[in-house]
Amino acid sequence: MPFRPSFDCLWCGRAWDVRSDDDLEGWAALCPDCLGKAGDNGFLRGRVRTALRDRSAAATPSVSAPAPGDWEDWYLRRGRFSRGPVHDGPWSMELDEATRRLDGVPMSGVIVELGAGMGWWTALLAEKGELWLYDSDGASLDAARKRLMAHGLLAHVHQRDVLGTPDKSVDVVFAAYLLSSARTSAELDARLAAAVAWLKPGGTFVFIEAGPGAGGDALDGPSGALWPREPSVIREYLAAAGLTAIEVGRTRGAFVLGRAEATAPVS
Repeated sequence: MPFRPSFDCLWCGRAWDVRSDDDLEGWAALCPDCLGKAGDNGFLRGRVRTALRDRSAAATPSVSAPAPGDWEDWYLRRGRFSRGPVHDGPWSMELDEATRRLDGVPMSGVIVELGAGMGWWTALLAEKGELWLYDSDGASLDAARKRLMAHGLLAHVHQRDVLGTPDKSVDVVFAAYLLSSARTSAELDARLAAAVAWLKPGGTFVFIEAGPGAGGDALDGPSGALWPREPSVIREYLAAAGLTAIEVGRTRGAFVLGRAEATAPVS
């Protein structure tokens, strides 16, 4: 995140003007009071870590993580993701269809969104239960939090490795493009196992993935190549992971959507 001499605090919304371009408040976009609470709050701690990194690397900005705008451009078919009106129009219609399908999936209780990014799906999920957002990129989480605030919604926002060990058992795990980011079968198995590990017995894994194109080639995704798979292939991976009540479908071409349930552990 770039330095901001004036900002509305990302946590409490308080307007603040910094005194110098070295002030950590301007790099974190947090007022002094919220900055002082970082020891007790995962999101604030993540913001401080990111701010310290950004301040120290200001002369050489990092390009390793996608900017939040990359995901926005991906969904809206802007910039390098635009394929012209003939293709972008149908994409927009399929995105609306995918949104309606996701909204129709029964979800309640504690919901975890893995790899939330800039929060394209977050507002929809936050209306269904107690939402926890996880992503490794602090700038993307800032964008997700702003999206929630714009809708008057709340969620727990945490910066962490989305493939790391879960710290709780939850009712629902949602992930977008988690599986199609895996090039190999081993990578896909690992990503699926990381998602399922969060679920209570009977919990639900819900996902949206890239739809396979002609020839099975990789797609240019906002954070790297995407490797789409046919619904039947994803179904096989879900079953191999021990999930049941599997439902996998797709829009005409752009999206694969599905859900599956975690079974009780064998005693």
